[in-house]
Amino acid sequence: MNFSYYIAKRYLFSKASNNAINMITIIASFGVIVGSLALFIILSGFSGLRTFSYAMLDASDPDIKITASKGKSFVYSPDFAEVLSSNPSVVLTSKVIEERVFLKYNQKDVIAYLKGVDANYNQITQIDSVLDIGTWLDGDYLNTAVIGNGISYKLSLGILNFGKPLEIYVPNPGTQFLTESNAFSKVDAQIIGTYSGTEEFANKYVFVNIALARALLGFELNRITAIELKLLADADADAIASQLQNSLGEAYKVATKAQLNALYYKVINTENFVSYLIFTLIVIIALFNVIGALIMMIIEKKNNLKTLYSLGVGINEIKRIFVLQGFLLTFFGMLVGLSLAIILVFLQQKFSWFMITQNFAYPVEFRWTNLGIVVFTITVLGFFASKIAGSRISKEFIEG
Repeated sequence: MNFSYYIAKRYLFSKASNNAINMITIIASFGVIVGSLALFIILSGFSGLRTFSYAMLDASDPDIKITASKGKSFVYSPDFAEVLSSNPSVVLTSKVIEERVFLKYNQKDVIAYLKGVDANYNQITQIDSVLDIGTWLDGDYLNTAVIGNGISYKLSLGILNFGKPLEIYVPNPGTQFLTESNAFSKVDAQIIGTYSGTEEFANKYVFVNIALARALLGFELNRITAIELKLLADADADAIASQLQNSLGEAYKVATKAQLNALYYKVINTENFVSYLIFTLIVIIALFNVIGALIMMIIEKKNNLKTLYSLGVGINEIKRIFVLQGFLLTFFGMLVGLSLAIILVFLQQKFSWFMITQNFAYPVEFRWTNLGIVVFTITVLGFFASKIAGSRISKEFIEG
């Protein structure tokens, strides 16, 4: 067995003659345990929130969305369709007509976005998974709509209000002399479902059949505002978007889900990184206790160190003893903290002890990457803390 490791282990697990040193060592160990536990739980919590947030985006956004670079709409031509059908990674396509509209119901009004979709839309996105009440659109019933629960709340509008429909208005383009009769085009729709999601999504859209949107806006048959795509599960969205952009040319804008929600992704990742830095700072503060415990141990073992030095053990070897002792103290504390944290994460997943709302448990997710991050962080910081404490040892200190 390595000499330095053997002595370091003896010093770590043997009681010091001074009870204050024993207490400081216990406090240092406890600080490492709590720091490791907190850091892993925070990372697991943010992983759960990220997965939950991305799942919400799966309900609102497609893998790829293609729009016109100039203007609001374009014609879905046979050549355009050929480009999409020739790409083996494109599983489904959905035509979309989207426009800002004015909604009115029982003296209440709100501005939102009308989104006319075809029969493939609920397979392109996972909109069905966030329906709160009612059903999704049925192609056999034209004048029906599904609205976000934010819009439903603002208009005090539920589903199947057969007494009074939702009124949808859109300004008529190019009208020179505005009158009450020609300023807007209008359709009525019965609400058959409401959906939830992110705050922006739940307050933004009213979904209708694409034929109703086409009639309201006066679009010809093949004119749309966007085409949304579903890709193979293992497809590289960025690479496919680049291929489609090259094939379609600059007249079209091809965007992936990540590009459509670039700010949202950036905020989530930034929050995760800032939280990691904050709790790493807490771990660093806790490791000052390790430095203090090692320095106190060095002072107490001064006579022993003098004996070892007299027997021919070098200064660097003596320093290595306390570096290893600090490293072992940090490592064992980290193991205990991570073990407790992993147990708590799995218990939260199974029993939902901590709730955000009455029906929604705080999402946590075990990831090996988070485990690796914590092990790397604590190990590196523990090593540097031990090196700092070990630097207290010198020839003058031992002989003094």
